[in-house]
Order: sequence, then C-alpha cells, then structure tokens
Amino acid sequence: MKHMTLAAVAALLSTTACAQTPPVTRGPTVQADSQTFRNRLPQDEIIYFVLPDRFANGDPTNDRGGLTGDRLVTGFDPTHRGFYHGGDLKGLTERLDYIQGLGATAIWFAPVFKNKPVQGPPGQETAGYHGYWITDFTQVDPHFGTNEEFRAFVDAAHARGMKVYMDIITNHTADVIRYREGDATNYAYRSKADYPYSTRGGPDGPRINEGFAGDDVRTGENFARLTDSTYAYTPYVPEAERDVKVPAWLNDPIYYHNRGDTFWVGESSVDGDFVGLDDIFTENPRVVAGMIDIYGDWIDRFGVDGFRIDTAKHVNPEFWQEFVPAMMERARARGIPNFHIFGEIAFDVPHATLAAQVMRESGLPSALDMAFAKAAQLVVSGQASPQVMAELMAQDVIYPGGREAAVQLPTFLGNHDYGRFSMFVKAGNPAMSQDELLARTMLGHAMMLTLRGVPTIYYGDEQGFVSDGNDQLARENMFPSQVAEYNDNDLIGTEATTAQENFDVAHPLYRQIAGLSAVRRSSPALRRGLTQVAGFDHEGPGLLAVERFDADSGERVLVAFNTSDQAIARNVAVNTAARRLSSLAGECPNMVSAPGSVRLVIPPFGYAVCRLER
Repeated sequence: MKHMTLAAVAALLSTTACAQTPPVTRGPTVQADSQTFRNRLPQDEIIYFVLPDRFANGDPTNDRGGLTGDRLVTGFDPTHRGFYHGGDLKGLTERLDYIQGLGATAIWFAPVFKNKPVQGPPGQETAGYHGYWITDFTQVDPHFGTNEEFRAFVDAAHARGMKVYMDIITNHTADVIRYREGDATNYAYRSKADYPYSTRGGPDGPRINEGFAGDDVRTGENFARLTDSTYAYTPYVPEAERDVKVPAWLNDPIYYHNRGDTFWVGESSVDGDFVGLDDIFTENPRVVAGMIDIYGDWIDRFGVDGFRIDTAKHVNPEFWQEFVPAMMERARARGIPNFHIFGEIAFDVPHATLAAQVMRESGLPSALDMAFAKAAQLVVSGQASPQVMAELMAQDVIYPGGREAAVQLPTFLGNHDYGRFSMFVKAGNPAMSQDELLARTMLGHAMMLTLRGVPTIYYGDEQGFVSDGNDQLARENMFPSQVAEYNDNDLIGTEATTAQENFDVAHPLYRQIAGLSAVRRSSPALRRGLTQVAGFDHEGPGLLAVERFDADSGERVLVAFNTSDQAIARNVAVNTAARRLSSLAGECPNMVSAPGSVRLVIPPFGYAVCRLER
C-alpha cells in the first residue's frame, strides 16, 4: 500500500472547498426567530452527538453529584474510564460556539436523567456517567447539573437556531430489582413457554393471575388481572432502594418482565434484562401511559426538538405505535412541527433490511443508519469495494416511505457503543501511516456530509480521536483527561493527546467538517435530494459516484469519491440535460464530455462535489 505523505494530504486539502472554515460564531450573536429554526425538516440538520460527562466541566462543584464518599458512592473517578469525569451541562452550554462553528445545527446528547451512581458485581463496579441507568425520569442527574441548567442549555441552543435532541429510554431502568432464586451475576432467561404467566415457577406450579389472557391482549382490563409477578423469578426490591425510582409507579415489580437476562435474540430480546437492568413491561397499558406522560412532559416544559430512542428494537412494536404519535402530537401542541424521532436498531451489517423491518412493524419514523456506518467503515478502510455503499444506497426503496424516508435517517461513522471511525479505518491496514489514516478519515466524513441522510458527528472525531475499542474505550474526554488508556493514543492530524484540552478549530478535521457543513447547508440537493447511483468500481478500491436531485428546487449535484491510493480518471453518467458543472468541493470539470457523461479526475482518497447546470 502506498502511504501518503504530509505534503500529499495538504495538497488534497487545498483542492477542496473544505480547506477554508466558515467563521466561528462567537457568543450569543446568532439570534433565531422564535419559529424559523423549528421549520427546518429533520434532513436539514447536521447533528453533533456528545456524552456530557466527557465534553466540558463547567462546574467542578457538581463532579460528585452532591454525594459524599469514595468512587463507589459518588461515581466520580477521573482516572478510570468507567466512572464520572466531571463534564456537565454548564460546560456544554459554554462550548456552544465551538459546536456551532463546526457546522452543527442540532445537538444530541446521551441521557441526562438521574442515574444510579454505581452498579455492578463486587470488583466490577462502574458508574452511570453515560446516562443509561435511570432511576428518576423527571430530573437531571446532579452530576450534570439541574433542571434549570438544562433549561438554560436548551434556551441558549435555541437562541442560536440549534435544535436539541434528547436520548431517551423506555426499555429499562437501572438495576434495582433482585430475584430470590438463582445467581445474582447470571440470572438465566426464563421463557414464557417454560414459565407462563398463569403459574408460579413453571407449568406444574400453583395457579396465579387467574383470567390474565396474556401480554398480547393489551387492555387495562386484562392487565388488571396480572397481580402476581412471581411467574418466572421471585422479584423484590431491597429496602434501601424501595422508593428510588421516579415516578413512583416504577418501583412496583409488576411493571417489569422479571424473566432474567436476555440472550439478545427471539423472545428474550424483548422480555429479558439487559445485563441485569430492570426490563420494563412495555406491553402494559399503564406503562405506555406512564412513558407518554414522562417524555411528553420534557417536551411541554423544555421544548426539546427530538428524541433518539435507545434500544428501540427491544421494545414490542405496539408500544411505539402508541408512543410515537403521542409525542408528535405533544410536540405540535408545543409549536414544534418537525419533531425528529429516530430509534436505535442495532446490527453490524451493511444492509438496511432489519432497520426497515423494525420501522415498518413499529411505526418508527426514522432510525440511526447502522448500515451506512458499516458500509463506510468497510469501503473507506479498503476492506470492501465501493459496490457495498452503492448497493446500500439502492436499498433506500425498502424503507417505509421509500427513498424519501431514507433522507431522514441519521447517518454516522462511529459512536460511543461501536467505537470511533478512525479505529475501523485503521483495522483495514494496521500498518498505515498517520497521514493515510487522516486522509481516509476525511474521506469518510466527506461521504457522511454529502450522501443522503442526516450527518451525525461523534464528538472528538473532529479532533482526530482514535479509540482503542468500543464502549468505554471510545468515550474520551475533550477536556484534559487523567485516563492512561486514553492519553497514550496517537491522535490523527495533531501532535496533541487527550491529556490536553482538545477544542482546536484549526484541526484539519474540524476545518474539513465545517467547510463541508457549509456546503451542505447551502445545497437543497445535498440536504433533501434523492439518490441515483451513477457509477462504482466493484473489484477493489476506486470510484463511487451518485447524483442527488431535489425536485422542489430542481438542483442536481454529482458527488464522487476515490477510495483508492491512486488517482483515478473515470467517465461518470449524469443527467442528460446537464451541460456545465460548478464545484462545491474538490475539482470539477467545467463542461460535460457529452450529453449524459462527464470525465472526472479524482486524487487519492479525494472527492468532488459538483453542481450540474443545464
């Protein structure tokens, strides 16, 4: 493999419009009309996803969440990757300049609800810094601040015309419920066939819950007959945590499945506990109404603009069929016409089938585009030909709503669960130089910002962060880190490490993303256009080209990428009405070669974004 030199990378940068970063807006000088930003469609946004604990520490006095004791009590240990580090809402608010300067128009952050500070078996404890172990669904976790500081953050974002997306959970709560049987570190899943609702401890046990017609009869009258939760295990709540959950109804074990740990497939994927987390009985109408009340209240009180739904495929589809319309109605009543709901439907293949299936069954309007992430990782790293991405784009027709629905899918390259994009790129050739890693990483961001979908930037990627793995290993600090496993990483495009503050607006990735974000915002076709695959190489790295067309504006844009380490020259099919081209990014020829064909020359790991003109 030919390695690119620093000079080659610089040359690549200089050939693109993204070499110049738009001016970063300083202070609250960008004031949005009260409704202008609300009227943007979901596909108009560029999302920045952040874990508040790892972004900026604006108030060190809340680092321990108001608790006293060691890390097993407070959850705070900035030297350990699995504990709170001190980031909070105040710090996030103070860094809105930086986020907006990157080109982001919406901020999605990991859950900020009050969590159980620490949980896990002895010797394996970690903290709820990530936000997914909720005990109180009505207030902000004290480690992050207060409800008033959350309101200040939302108001500050809205004043800049930026939307705010909350990460929400309806599938589970923190691990509070215990079972009197079995091993507390391994509660094997007990199925409905072996442990029906009608008996205690198996088919031969004593009869309970007389008249209960099963969880597929989702009426209040039927679930009123489900009064005994000991059908599989015997659940109980330790005295010290008897009233820890808010709202209070969540403290009753009858509102949980109580069948033991999921093994991730089949029935267990909906009814099983996620590694001990209490799995909520979302078939129960009382639970449906309760969750609608909880999250509708966050819309009513704070005017948030969207929800990312955690573990969406692990909830029965009928729940979403009621929940989603209720949230949309609450949002409209609050003056939010384009509330964006997208679910997490986790898988690890570059195919859209599962996401489309779950969306159709559940009535979810959108989902994180896991298939795009996998395709980009494989294609940009050189582990697969551009055909993989071309075939994914061709599958847009299978989503409910067809290709129009695909433009609303949030696309991403890596995240807090799977790991950072640069890590996957490096896996294609662990010996590649830092220069080549940077060039390939920039190519991936160019794909995300110009192909269909809603670009979702994972915090720190714009500073060249390179994770060692997934989960905790991909959740580095933007403020100075004390975690040795983070600080020994070689970041790309910089001499800095995570031991230093990393908010460098001159970083090549920051500049590239900011530049392409500006291009995207200026182009209806890049924001809203449908996709027609124009050409691709199928044997090894090479060309991927698509045409984006927005019917409302009539704009057509040709987007082409070179995934190889050699310059390529290709004839690419275009709309036959096109005669001239103008460059939005990269180098584009002035004229078509002939009606319906244009000759592109693209440098190694380069790209071209060309507006087609009649």
